[in-house]
Amino acid sequence: MKEENAATHEMILELYGDYILNHSERPKNIYLFAKDNGFDEKDFYHYFSSFDQAEKEMLDHLFRKSLDLTAEISESGEISAKERLLNTYFIFFENLTMNRSLVLMLLGKEKIQGIKVLQNLRETHRQFVRTLDFNTWEIFEKAKGNIRNFNEKSRQEVLWLHLVSCIEFWKKDSSPDFEKTDLFIEKTVDTGLELIDNEPLRKMVDLGKFLWKEKFKIS
Repeated sequence: MKEENAATHEMILELYGDYILNHSERPKNIYLFAKDNGFDEKDFYHYFSSFDQAEKEMLDHLFRKSLDLTAEISESGEISAKERLLNTYFIFFENLTMNRSLVLMLLGKEKIQGIKVLQNLRETHRQFVRTLDFNTWEIFEKAKGNIRNFNEKSRQEVLWLHLVSCIEFWKKDSSPDFEKTDLFIEKTVDTGLELIDNEPLRKMVDLGKFLWKEKFKIS
């Protein structure tokens, strides 16, 4: 029997992820999972109420780590809200790629499963969006009143749906190093968040061509 030690939040997530990858299923129960990994069952309940809750924490944990790294990058100089968004997304998707097998298993094939797993991430994403200074984005300065006056909740929902669409694209991406996902993120941010600029039509056409090609290339 392994000597029991206090388990941390990150340690439990790592052990749980390893178990799922190695067994393609959940542990039989929390007691056995804790015992087999040398920590007390109550340590699990200190952080999570169930395996469901632990799974909801996994993608959220990767996103929060991405936010921390983005914050470190931001300290080196002034960056715009758009740059913060892109930096966070690029780092987040790098983290997803490093854990791709696990993430795909967690998201599953059924949409309802993916929705459940993304619940905690959605709330953290909302908090992140609230920190973005939309007043510095030229689109809102140039936009017509109905766009400029987009309320906080609407912005949060639009950006959340954008992130979900990026995750869906990444799931199906078969390009080397998932480079097309990075391109998808950049193009959709440009077209979705800069609709009012000098060349909106060109950007929309470019995105349309890109998505049309990917429709037939990604299985």
